[in-house]
Amino acid sequence: MSFRSIVRDLRDGIGSLSRRGFDARLNRDKSQNAVNELDDHPILVSHWDGLPPELLRDVIKRLESSESCWPARKHVVACAAVCRSWREMCKEIVSGPESSGKLTFPFSLKQPGPRDTSIQCFIKRDNSNSTYYLYLCLSSALVIENGKFLLSAKRSRRSTCTEYVISMDADNISRSNGGYIGKVRSNFLGTKFIIYDSQPPYSTAVPSGRLGSSRRFSSRVSPKVPSGSFNVAQITYELNVLGTRGPRRMHCVMNSIPISALEPGGTAVGHPDLFHRSFEDSFRSISFSKSSQFGSARFSDPGIGTNDVQNRKNMPLVLKNKQPRWHEQLQCWCLNFKGRVTVASVKNFQLMAAAASHAVVLPPQTTSQAQPHDKVILQFGKVGKDIFTMDYRYPLSAFQAFAICLSSFDTKLACE
Repeated sequence: MSFRSIVRDLRDGIGSLSRRGFDARLNRDKSQNAVNELDDHPILVSHWDGLPPELLRDVIKRLESSESCWPARKHVVACAAVCRSWREMCKEIVSGPESSGKLTFPFSLKQPGPRDTSIQCFIKRDNSNSTYYLYLCLSSALVIENGKFLLSAKRSRRSTCTEYVISMDADNISRSNGGYIGKVRSNFLGTKFIIYDSQPPYSTAVPSGRLGSSRRFSSRVSPKVPSGSFNVAQITYELNVLGTRGPRRMHCVMNSIPISALEPGGTAVGHPDLFHRSFEDSFRSISFSKSSQFGSARFSDPGIGTNDVQNRKNMPLVLKNKQPRWHEQLQCWCLNFKGRVTVASVKNFQLMAAAASHAVVLPPQTTSQAQPHDKVILQFGKVGKDIFTMDYRYPLSAFQAFAICLSSFDTKLACE
């Protein structure tokens, strides 16, 4: 290579570097000018945001009264996703499932069901990949069709326990997904289960195990609330080797629900601000451990208090399964599911409040009025191959009811 060609190559290289530097400065100046122009002009607000509040309130009220069931209910969700002012108006008008009996927004899955009626759902089981899907019934007919998807769960077996991960995502069911909202874990024999919630049921809840290992998980129910594993319920199945004592016997200790929730005027929501705080956050993710006795943080010590009645009111609610009766003609154990269950199965059950736990003073009622602990709070039963109905009501939420039903699917070596 000649000396002249070397000089020419160096000159061309220096020229290209100069041109690149000039182009970079030019682009930087253009971007700075664009930023200055953006600062000079205010951000335009959608014209929907400027709708008069009186007119907006009337629109939302009419829509709320007309949209009684899914899939038409999606229009209410669409209105709440328009802008902040529409979302605030929906927060004011649209009530939770306890009073309306409707599951509208994602956080409704953590809210208690209606007091006077039950929300009818069904569960589909897929044994090929150990997954379970919860759907909202769109009709009162027993024929199960495509319903509104609510929750999903995936079972994973370990050497010492079985774990069910519960998610709001039907496709990606894992703890690393943003739809993760809780889990159910059993012991080795499958006789004891603990329900963990990813969000605290009340402001003073203490997570079980190490919180740092769960902080990477987010939730569509309330992303601003720190995630963790909060023990909200414990399920126990009595030992019944070879089924000599009859059908399964189970009882559930609801650590996040006090007994006083069943009293007139009582509430099952641990933190009243959680409803409003999670309302707005739930739209931001929609696209259109070991057990610990943390119940003492929620419920007062029975030995401390003004009187015994107040202490009993602050104790956790206990649910037990309704014992079936023996039918002489059919030669089997029977329960009245009012037509919602058609196939006999050891998994079928009805849960009601334990009478022993209702040591609270209730107002006098007539004989025609049912006591709170006489009502079936949750019933679960088989209607076809891998299809089960699930009907729940106050004070349980859809998440809690689904988690309790998942415990019935697990194999129990010492219960039958």
